[in-house]
Amino acid sequence: MKAKNRDQSLSDSRELDGSYDQLTGNTSTSQTKKTIKQRFLKLLPCCTPEAPPSISENSVEDDFELSTVCHRPESMDKLEEQTKFTKKELQVLYRGFKNECPCGVVNEENFKTIYSQFFPQGDSSMYAHFLFEAFDTNKNGSVSFEDFVFGLSIILRGTINDRLNWAFNLYDLNKDGCITKEEMFDIMKSIYDMMGKYTYPTMEDDIPREHVESFFQKMDRNKDGVVTIEEFIESCKKDENIMQSMQLFDNVI
Repeated sequence: MKAKNRDQSLSDSRELDGSYDQLTGNTSTSQTKKTIKQRFLKLLPCCTPEAPPSISENSVEDDFELSTVCHRPESMDKLEEQTKFTKKELQVLYRGFKNECPCGVVNEENFKTIYSQFFPQGDSSMYAHFLFEAFDTNKNGSVSFEDFVFGLSIILRGTINDRLNWAFNLYDLNKDGCITKEEMFDIMKSIYDMMGKYTYPTMEDDIPREHVESFFQKMDRNKDGVVTIEEFIESCKKDENIMQSMQLFDNVI
């Protein structure tokens, strides 16, 4: 019985990363072309710009994989139903995720370490913290593959309202349903810290605060000192720059 369960687990794992052909029963040998999908994977948490993961080719590697995976994601079919990704896209994402996170989940410290690789000129730790909190919807201190693709599906394939709701949740740090100036400042400062002080033109220390004041003048319609989700969405939809920036993600993956 244990051997049967092991074989089933291995089959499930191979289906997830596309390394097993259910129709023929053979290990796939086709190589995915280096497209924008793969390049985008390098910029995603849990994906590094190193060589693509190799497919298990013997029982020793298979045994190691099964022994290290402490969280196995749901089936591709179910994730395909729950997200806006195709099964093939999910397999590409899973390969990258599994390569960097063989145990199936990533904690905040590892998330920060991975994220910092793409912003060596600055300090990305605080922004990575806020981003991790947004992906960690279960608030259990870890991000699973499901958490990752659910969030990514909204960011890349969601409607404008879906994306703006996700962005609002990122800014609403204490999750009380509104954004204060201090919350927006914390996010804004973390972005400037991440970009570093050697950007051109050089950013002054008071620039983040000035941007927050400018945003609040536009968004805080009733001048009560906080921005609600309704005010946030309405203001963003009227901002041409924000709308254009959101459209950049439409064909990323």
